[in-house]
Amino acid sequence: MTSTVARPSVAPAVDLRTTLAGVRFPNPVFTASGCAAAGRELAQFFDVAALGGVVTKSIMVRPRSGRPTPRMAETPSGMLNSIGLQGPGIDAFLEHDLPWLADRGARAVVSIAGGSVEEYVRLATKLRGAPGLAMVEVNISCPNVEDRGQVFAGDSGAAAAVISAVRRQSPAHIPVFAKLSPDVTDIVAIARACVDAGADGLSMVNTLLGMVIDTTTLRPALAGVTGGLSGPAIRPVALRCVWQVAQVLPEVPILGMGGVRTGLDALQFLLAGASAVSVGTAVFGDPRAPVRVLAELEQALAERGIDRVADVIGLATDRLPRPDIARTEEEQ
Repeated sequence: MTSTVARPSVAPAVDLRTTLAGVRFPNPVFTASGCAAAGRELAQFFDVAALGGVVTKSIMVRPRSGRPTPRMAETPSGMLNSIGLQGPGIDAFLEHDLPWLADRGARAVVSIAGGSVEEYVRLATKLRGAPGLAMVEVNISCPNVEDRGQVFAGDSGAAAAVISAVRRQSPAHIPVFAKLSPDVTDIVAIARACVDAGADGLSMVNTLLGMVIDTTTLRPALAGVTGGLSGPAIRPVALRCVWQVAQVLPEVPILGMGGVRTGLDALQFLLAGASAVSVGTAVFGDPRAPVRVLAELEQALAERGIDRVADVIGLATDRLPRPDIARTEEEQ
């Protein structure tokens, strides 16, 4: 009888450090805005400082109760949310939440949202000098009350106006990232407008607009009718967006997101051109998902003989055709 000796797993010894707009982070796995408030919910499951960064729920100028219920609905491979940016407002956030993150040694990426350029300016001004602030993520997927409620992220000019205003009010050493929506005709054009307006990097992508109809009540499942679709269902779309922008703006750092559930999912985003990834919807089913994804990513890199996470960033873009190449005759 022959005995079988189990092979030891590859011992990870990978340099996981990554840089976003000149700021060094210990690893490329962050939380995603909106899925764990300011991190307190996750602290009972792991040390939030173990992540590259904690991206907070989008903060607005004033407290906000959000939309009526029901405001969440499960979908195949994802979920819809119509929360409505519920939150305590910037003053309470600065008094209670940001100091909590700083005390734990977490690198805070504060997401801000507003209904006008002036509101974004007020938020950016209040964040100046705040403890533990590593980056500002500007959520421009908000209705512009000064322009018939059109979403800032859907128009190059509106997006640029917000980013320019925030960049002027933010300290030079604090990167400003524009969070882009995939619900646009040309995401590269929006990305370029944001970068030209002063964005130091891009967060890609926000949720996709969707809806669910309850076939028992025969009415929309969400009180707000539509909501943001997130989870694995949107990963191919998010990945395509990251790759398209990275091809055209290779020097612009990207924080990629959209359905990251495993270390291999994270690796795909890095290969497409992202310098880091955010884990969001996965935490609803597995609160330890961010640290698990980090461990899986490290293992995957080690198994492939890759010593540094920096070596895989954008690696796939050198091997693929440009995103603006026309479809083949067969596809047409």
